[in-house]
Amino acid sequence: MSQNRQPHILSAASNLLGICFVLITGLKISGASGGTLLDEVAMVSAVGFVGACLFSFVSMLQLRAPINYELIADLLFVLSMLCLFAAVLMFGRSLL
Repeated sequence: MSQNRQPHILSAASNLLGICFVLITGLKISGASGGTLLDEVAMVSAVGFVGACLFSFVSMLQLRAPINYELIADLLFVLSMLCLFAAVLMFGRSLL
C-alpha cells in the first residue's frame, strides 16, 4: 500500500492547517463567528489536519507496524479537506 505519500500528506496538511488558522482568526477578529457554525467547522478541520500530520509523521518513523498509520493519515486528510471545503462554502454564503 505504501507509495511514500507520507511527506506529501505532511506537507499539504500542515499548509492547510495554516489556512484553517487564518480563517478562524479572521472570523474571530471580524466578529462574524458568533451566529454561525463556521468557526466550529473550521476548528474540526484544523484538528483533523493536526491528526493527519501526526499520523503521517508516525508512519514515516515506523517501517513495519501492525497499524497502517498512512491509511489513517489519508482518511483524516480527506475528511479534513471536506470539512474545510464546507467551511469555505459557509463563508462564501455568509458574504452574500
